Amino acid sequence: MNLGINGRIAVVCASSHGLGRACALELARAGCTVVMNGRDDAALKQAAHEIRTETNATVIEVAADVATHEGQFALLAAVPHVDILVTNNGGPPFRDFREVDRTAMLAGVVGNMVAPIELIQRVIDGMVARQFGRIVNITSGSVKMPLAGLDLSSGARAGLTGFLAGVARSVAHVNVTINFLLPGSFDTRRLRSSMEVAAIRTGSDLEAVRTAKQAAIPAKRFGHPTEFGAACAFLCSSQAGYITGQSLLIDGGAFPGVL
Repeated sequence: MNLGINGRIAVVCASSHGLGRACALELARAGCTVVMNGRDDAALKQAAHEIRTETNATVIEVAADVATHEGQFALLAAVPHVDILVTNNGGPPFRDFREVDRTAMLAGVVGNMVAPIELIQRVIDGMVARQFGRIVNITSGSVKMPLAGLDLSSGARAGLTGFLAGVARSVAHVNVTINFLLPGSFDTRRLRSSMEVAAIRTGSDLEAVRTAKQAAIPAKRFGHPTEFGAACAFLCSSQAGYITGQSLLIDGGAFPGVL
């Protein structure tokens, strides 16, 4: 399918690894100029080089922390305007909610709620003026199915979803959409890290933890980042203009509800 976004400018936050990188790759394949972002300069440059080589797209890398105003300005200053924005950021670490103090709470809310909102505030009026904009926020399956130990991540991302629900409806008439992608268990560094922590905490073998986690998913496997990237690219496409304010859960059927 021709996504109809060849020549568009896309900014993808936290895209040197994992799901963010997969989104950047698919947007580059669709013909977008892609601004990639990460805090590890070496990893970011490597990822950008790989995507540039594979797709022959224009790829710009900006090493910055998007949770800071300085990082946001650097990211958006790399291009004349933004047609597509994919917000993404690492979530707070797994911990008992009793251990989450005020400092940790504020950092989690800034990283996973405030920063995406600030970025959207900076780009949305330009999208409205040009009558094209696609905003995709990568949140988490825990927004629909909270997990003990990820309470701060779940709360901040649910707050982002609620905050932007009305915003999405206010700009839909000018072909600007705001949607959410909710990943379940995807084969990424973050998932592998969480399984290692679980193995240590329970005294279990890592492979046993992996096998049990996969067995609990109806699809009986972890998702591949390319699947996630393809879904993101479609939500950014010209054909997705009638989809807005939606939370697309991609979890292999793990969530047992119907809504």
